[in-house]
Amino acid sequence: MRRIRATAAAAACVVAAALGAGAVPPAAALTAPVAMTADDLPTWQTNGVVWALAEANGVVFAGGTFSSVRPPGAAAGTDEQPALNFQAFDAATGAPTSCRLSFTVGSGTATVRALAVSPDGSTLYAGGTFGSVNGVPVSNIAAIDIATCTVKDSFKVAVDSQVRGLAVTDDTVYLAGNFTTVAGQTRQHFAAVSTSGALRAFTADADQAGKTIAVSPDGTELALGGDFDTVNGANSHALAVVNATTGANVKTYPGFIPATSTVQNITSDGTSFYTGNEGTGSGVFDGRIAVSWSTLAQRWRDTCLGATQAVRVYKGVLYSASHAHDCSSMGQFPQMNDRQHLLAESVDNPKPLLGWFPDTDDGPAGTEQIGPRAITVATSGSTDYMWVGGEFTRIASNGNRPQQGLVRFASTPDTRAPSIPLQVSAANATGGTVRLRWQSALDLDDSTLTYTVYRDGVAIGTVTGDSKFWLLPTLTFTDARTQRGTAYTYQVTAGDAAGNTSARSAAATVTTPGTPTSSTVTLDATADSYVNASAANTNYGTDQQLAVRGSSAYTTYLRFSLPSAPAGMVLTSARLSVRTSSQDTAGSTDDLAVQQVTGAWTETGVTWANRPALATGSLGTLSAPSALQTDYTAALDASALGAHLGGTADLALTATGTDSAWLWSREAPGTTGHPQLTLTFTKP
Repeated sequence: MRRIRATAAAAACVVAAALGAGAVPPAAALTAPVAMTADDLPTWQTNGVVWALAEANGVVFAGGTFSSVRPPGAAAGTDEQPALNFQAFDAATGAPTSCRLSFTVGSGTATVRALAVSPDGSTLYAGGTFGSVNGVPVSNIAAIDIATCTVKDSFKVAVDSQVRGLAVTDDTVYLAGNFTTVAGQTRQHFAAVSTSGALRAFTADADQAGKTIAVSPDGTELALGGDFDTVNGANSHALAVVNATTGANVKTYPGFIPATSTVQNITSDGTSFYTGNEGTGSGVFDGRIAVSWSTLAQRWRDTCLGATQAVRVYKGVLYSASHAHDCSSMGQFPQMNDRQHLLAESVDNPKPLLGWFPDTDDGPAGTEQIGPRAITVATSGSTDYMWVGGEFTRIASNGNRPQQGLVRFASTPDTRAPSIPLQVSAANATGGTVRLRWQSALDLDDSTLTYTVYRDGVAIGTVTGDSKFWLLPTLTFTDARTQRGTAYTYQVTAGDAAGNTSARSAAATVTTPGTPTSSTVTLDATADSYVNASAANTNYGTDQQLAVRGSSAYTTYLRFSLPSAPAGMVLTSARLSVRTSSQDTAGSTDDLAVQQVTGAWTETGVTWANRPALATGSLGTLSAPSALQTDYTAALDASALGAHLGGTADLALTATGTDSAWLWSREAPGTTGHPQLTLTFTKP
């Protein structure tokens, strides 16, 4: 999970009614309208900066300044394949396709700065600084036939300097950049050519560089963005709307954007266009603006600081790439040393920022160290994939994992659990109740989480609370079903709407005042292992996981040292708790039986070949542990375990089905999620 940058000073107390054992509802409330997870997927990497992304038919095209690509997880210089400033990728797998193009230049550094696909998905247009593609002479712009991955010789347009932005309609390609001539004719920073390469009469001359273009939904107007101060001689700093046929000004924006800020990127949906802005110096504007296509007036303005480089609308949410470091003017996170590079906000209102916070780093020395530079969304099958490109080298939201140039996310499924609730405390309160407090957990794509409170291993209630990385409020729960003079142990888990659940928190204990009528103890396994019918002589006693399956069988063994019953009390309840592991196949659709072990075994010696005998029948059943990283509990026959008080109880987990379950063992890292046995003693 993401490192926590700030702790919340304010407390938000939300208390849910106590529930009977086993009556805890699932988590509910994904942060609407976010529809893209924050779980980064394995993706091939580049060895340099990705400046531009586009997609067509389940393929993502990446252009930039790089010379090779390498597999996910590979260190720089390892298993690299040549890729001169361009590579096509399978949107669903993250792996390169067979389409490879080399963009080169006779002198200087070649780079691809803009990519756009024709509406029919047949042609990819590329702009930048380059003189040839796969050896075919071109001049800073090229058209690629997507089906054959070859340069279209028929599209020959001479552009005298770098192309930085592209937009394509059925019959026209619009260009933005540093150029001053196109096809030998004067065109100051914006131009239009036909899809066959003929120069259009369109003229929208700007005094400085153009960077981005968006076409209105009806195709009659263009929103232009860049560094300019004038368009067609009229004062319109950084933003203008022009006629798509003639280039004549439709709307100018004098004083609309500060002189110290530029428009780096524009994206559009059916009703509005959205700008991504970068500023330099004091009094800058770095955020995002929504402008209505119908009125060409501002709908809202986001004033976060931190150079926005790319914007993209997906299902009613504006996703942005920046290095945001201060959104206090929006009532969101304050100035911070760490930057947040990816944000999401509703297209209807930028406040509050939505609960979607995957994150990269800034990038290596020698780059501008801004982080992400480009965003696109591609569809493959029934899943949408959001690809992000830039100069970053690590995924900060996933343990600072090395990953250069590219990362992607999916519309489904959300598989990453929230963080573990911290600072859990329990104290006696008025009326014989116990009051619990803890710090909210964090989930990068669910700001609303449901917390389950466990008392002595049994769920007794839930609390729902909101959190974001800069705001982790303290939550509370009151346990009103306590008995006097009794020691209780409490733990808390955090769950998201997809059913992902954190491990249980560190335990908090409290003893209520008065003379006890019951006592509960939770025991960790003192030994555990599993055996494998397919590896009859192999011991797994030091493994971090345990396995259970009926066919091609696995059997798990657990040992617990049981205390004697407290004076005047008898054992009335016993519950076994285990937690599924995080591996993809950990969940099982088969129930697991808990049986007594009657034969001898040792943790480091048991194998399938010498496995101990089991008693007939079962002590209890673990309902199919189908979710990953989730606790499952089985009520056991307390009378059968009572005979072992003051000694040891050996249990086996068995199944009859074909679906394997994988559980954390006592050797797994961390202090929670290991097999436990909870015993409750009461006065008869």
